[in-house]
Amino acid sequence: MAKKKLRKLSSGKVLIFRIKNRRGFAAVCMNNLTEGRSPQQAFERMIKAVKRSGFALAGNIPKAR
Repeated sequence: MAKKKLRKLSSGKVLIFRIKNRRGFAAVCMNNLTEGRSPQQAFERMIKAVKRSGFALAGNIPKAR
């Protein structure tokens, strides 16, 4: 099977915020929502979710809002 070509995507498109009625953080990007106990974990899970759509996130973790 041929390897999928991943298109680059800036990490600035990812929005990380604190979940009010739960414990932890959430990340939103391109109709994907991921949750994690820390902003780093939410961002790492977002990298995997976006990769399934054919994109590769590049850059640092954005600040949580």
